[in-house]
Amino acid sequence: MLRWNRWMALPLILPLALVPGCGGFGKVNQGRVIDYDREKGLVTFIPDSNYLEPGKPKYDSLPPVTVRVPGDPSAMGPAPQAGKLMQLDTRNRKLVIFDTVTQGFRTITYTLTEEHDNVFRSDARIAGRSSPVVDRITKTITVHSAAQRKLITFSLPNQYFDRPDDTWKTGDEIRYYYKDPRQALRFMNITKTDTAAGK
Repeated sequence: MLRWNRWMALPLILPLALVPGCGGFGKVNQGRVIDYDREKGLVTFIPDSNYLEPGKPKYDSLPPVTVRVPGDPSAMGPAPQAGKLMQLDTRNRKLVIFDTVTQGFRTITYTLTEEHDNVFRSDARIAGRSSPVVDRITKTITVHSAAQRKLITFSLPNQYFDRPDDTWKTGDEIRYYYKDPRQALRFMNITKTDTAAGK
């Protein structure tokens, strides 16, 4: 059975970028969401600097970009979830977050408490639970990386526990088609597409 994934979904958006209209050719952009204002319909994200290599995104471009989602609900996929965790390097025990104060990236070294491999979204240990789990009493944070299929618990210095919980959450990956850089005409939630496909 043919499995649906993000790159099969790409042709649904790319042809729109190749069809000239009254406003000229359109373009496609993608990134990882760090903020979503549902009331105003605005998504802020970190763009992919490695867009020429499909399947190997690097969400490390600054400054963040803000775009308005389509007004037509049929032109938009599931609403994105925002998060500030940009990278989780389990080999070197470092993570990269987007710092809303400095509007830049911050690299933090963590102390590993537990790590489990081959943890899928359907795993009983995380099914029905939100991620991250921030325990301000024990000073530990538990996160699930769907991309790496890892469930890890780590500790950080006290000062980091003053930050909101979404600091340690990975935002959804999104892709959209536009002519005006401020307005998306078609909007796809890549992460939710992968989740629906069971990845």
